[in-house]
Amino acid sequence: MIATEAMTSPKSMVFPAPPDFPVIWENPDDGHLLWRKSQHHYARQLKPLEGDFLSLWEAEGHNQAAEVYERLPRNRVRHINTYIYNAEVSAVPPDKMQAQAIRAQEKLNAAIARLDELWYREWLPEIKAHLAYWDAFDLPNAAMPELLVHLNETLERMVRLKVVHWLAISPAYLAISQFVDLYHDLFGAENPLAAYKLLQGFDNKVLESGRALWALSCQALTSPEVCRILKSDAAAEVPAALAASPAGQTFLAELRAYLEAYGQRSNDWGGLADPAWIEEPTPVIKILKDYLDPSDRDPNAELAVLSAEREQAVTVARNRLKGYPQPVVARFEALLKAAQMGMVISEDHTFWIDFIPIYKMRRVLLEFGRRFAQAGVIDTPEDIFYLKIEELRQTATALPYLGRRSLVVERQAEMERFQAVNPPLTLGREAEPPPTGTNDPLDAVWGKMFVVPAQPEDEPHLLRGNAGSPGKVRGPAKILHSITEAAKLKAGDILVAEMTAPPWTPLFATAAAVVTDTGGALSHCAVVAREYRIPAVVGTSKATSLIRDGQLLEVDGDAGIVRIISKEY
Repeated sequence: MIATEAMTSPKSMVFPAPPDFPVIWENPDDGHLLWRKSQHHYARQLKPLEGDFLSLWEAEGHNQAAEVYERLPRNRVRHINTYIYNAEVSAVPPDKMQAQAIRAQEKLNAAIARLDELWYREWLPEIKAHLAYWDAFDLPNAAMPELLVHLNETLERMVRLKVVHWLAISPAYLAISQFVDLYHDLFGAENPLAAYKLLQGFDNKVLESGRALWALSCQALTSPEVCRILKSDAAAEVPAALAASPAGQTFLAELRAYLEAYGQRSNDWGGLADPAWIEEPTPVIKILKDYLDPSDRDPNAELAVLSAEREQAVTVARNRLKGYPQPVVARFEALLKAAQMGMVISEDHTFWIDFIPIYKMRRVLLEFGRRFAQAGVIDTPEDIFYLKIEELRQTATALPYLGRRSLVVERQAEMERFQAVNPPLTLGREAEPPPTGTNDPLDAVWGKMFVVPAQPEDEPHLLRGNAGSPGKVRGPAKILHSITEAAKLKAGDILVAEMTAPPWTPLFATAAAVVTDTGGALSHCAVVAREYRIPAVVGTSKATSLIRDGQLLEVDGDAGIVRIISKEY
């Protein structure tokens, strides 16, 4: 709900901070806003430097793009007691909101009309130019003043990339949402996933990385020595074992090529403090191990089948539209084209903006950490993530005279303290409802992405969620809290998670179905599950808290229902 800059009504519902989660608002106005804990991209604890950066990155990126489109909401983001919280405000007076909402819709519709041109000719080339800047900079040999300038440039470029992120996904997601709504208006909404069949089967960087990893596993199967190492050695020990034999060295070179192309990302969103796959490939090797099990999968053939099904569904829809007024047919065709492009952007933007640049920035920060540790002001390079950005600058300027060891210890204790606390989902004060007709154009999108259905209280063994991907299967549940637990998942298992990030995508080739706490039909999990042709029920709100490992589940992706069939499998 969007608040205005004016104070909210004294009668608004208040969400005070609990005693074990005290909050002191640096900006007193913040206490009058409704703050929601991030439940999707940044649900976990974040170290001070991560939280400091993400507060800037998320707010500035969103708000600058919102100004371009004249959207009403402006974000405030705060790192509170090691967790990320968001609030929405609008500087537009209530009597001007409706006019601005109309202008925002017009600007977003204009972007939808030329979405492919914007992505391929403007946004993607700009993204690649930023990445080239980081690749060209000589981090180890830069003098400290030069490195500080590079840090400032890095922050500016990161914010700009987040602006591009929002410039791209706002019309992309809106195009998909508008197409789905139009499809349902024209042909009925009995099958909530029918419209998405017309959008499936387009290649993207997420699917490409999964196919490349599968191809790597096929290559491993051609070498008995490589297979032996992958099957018998612990994942962390595989690189060293491969390096000890000629066949292993050849495969290790291919693995490193894969990591160079697709491994500049961590296991989660915003993972500045987490090693990227290219640094620590254990998660990739765990997935490779699983891929060695016999299978008749052919990811390239699967993509071709999806594409053929899409074209057939498009043909059927066009036949059904014969006789409709030409403006209706024209709108269908325009939205179909834009929505199909939107599906590509929805996955590609994550690869190009949310992962590779984060890794580039991590390298910059670790260079400061290396120098700080060498100077003795912190113990290890990774301790840099316990400082905030301005503290990093001050330390670099005063090096080696400003020690930070005690501050690092203090921040580590803070992380440990709040790890034992259940953070509140909401803080502050609920805003007055905005005037009728002033909804942001993207409100419908967020409903398709994050809506959580009500759960039936009289059926404790039934979970209701959102239909994410069609099909019905049974299998044993495997709860995964991180991709580092990938070894738990075996062929035929039901993957159950709070949410899935793009690095989890290769697991969809192993899982029989996916169930998540959060998400809707437009969430990453649902989109990828449809591409992997496995059922998915998303947005159940409490799957990870109610389901236990080994329980037999029935996942009905068409109905959005999960049934717990038995206590044990």
